[in-house]
Amino acid sequence: MNIELEGVEKEFRIGGRTLPILRGIDLLIPEQSVVALVGPSGSGKTTLLGLMAGLDSPTRGRVLLGTTDLTGASEEERAAFRARHVGFVFQTFHLLPSLTARENVQVPLELHPDKPAGGAGGIRRRAEDLLARVGLGDRVDHYPAQLSGGERQRVALARAFSARPAILFADEPTGNLDRATGAGIVELLEELNREAKTTLVLVTHDMELASRAGRVYRMVDGTVQREGATTAAVGGAGEG
Repeated sequence: MNIELEGVEKEFRIGGRTLPILRGIDLLIPEQSVVALVGPSGSGKTTLLGLMAGLDSPTRGRVLLGTTDLTGASEEERAAFRARHVGFVFQTFHLLPSLTARENVQVPLELHPDKPAGGAGGIRRRAEDLLARVGLGDRVDHYPAQLSGGERQRVALARAFSARPAILFADEPTGNLDRATGAGIVELLEELNREAKTTLVLVTHDMELASRAGRVYRMVDGTVQREGATTAAVGGAGEG
């Protein structure tokens, strides 16, 4: 699924002042491509990701995911769209602490309108298969507090891909991990994304991670500047 932004601007009101965050962004991310958004803290990366994911609405402009215009959609409509088409991976994992690894992975499947065949048993099997796929087949009944940071991010990856999203947003997916663990997570993310043929948008400070994307965009003062295509594309998507 492609992502298209047309004249997107975002402003916040703070103490009677208008603070511009994003300024007139036009951007097209083709279906199945992989892009990285880089830039210093406060440059607008996470705000832009939130708009692309339908977590917020722009002050001006349009956000289209595939043929769906999210700009005028209600929060309920955006939430329903995300449940069906969008996956997330966050720096802080965002696992539910009261649920086991398997139960965390099952959440998107239980919310998805097109559930796996076999009802509750089918959902359980898919969650267990994905956890085995990310190397946690023997940790399915462990709670997040019983897992290392790398293991928690592996659960988060399994959860993100569980409902086969058309688009995956990853916000600093290695930010809380040491370099060796982070490298393993990146390789796993690449592998899963290559198999799923998902449109992947990475927000990262890690230029080594960004260099593995097909396109790199730098956020500068609320605008987006393309840094040029790199030689590699996660998942092998054509970059045009």
